[in-house]
Amino acid sequence: MDGVIGYLNTDLDLTSADDLMALAAAFEAGEVFPLHVTLGEDGKWYACFETEGQHTDPEPNIAAMLAVVEALAPPLQTVWAGCSRREFNIGYDCGLEPWVQPGAVGRAVGAYGRSGCVPPGHALPGAKARRPRNFPSGERNSPL
Repeated sequence: MDGVIGYLNTDLDLTSADDLMALAAAFEAGEVFPLHVTLGEDGKWYACFETEGQHTDPEPNIAAMLAVVEALAPPLQTVWAGCSRREFNIGYDCGLEPWVQPGAVGRAVGAYGRSGCVPPGHALPGAKARRPRNFPSGERNSPL
């Protein structure tokens, strides 16, 4: 690791009481591929998706996923809307700098009223930047 925070990928995690297999097929047809689609022991469906193409920041990955959502047929839009979790899980290789990653990701995620995971030390548009705490070991880290 070179000490610089760098974007890795974005996963879309879904949880639903409804079967997600047809929704997964629609995502795959839009080149957003399922990493898994499973029926849990709790009776809920769980799915995780990722774009095939990788980018240097989250916005193009999230935009590709949202393009598929916007193109869903009405029955699949109902399945999407019925998901109890629709989370854009943004992955970073956490280095030591920079402390703030600007961009429009927050607006893209916020427009759909869902959550996203942002790594420690990063800020979404409009958020105040802060430096991570210094811990006794001397490592810079910011626990969630």
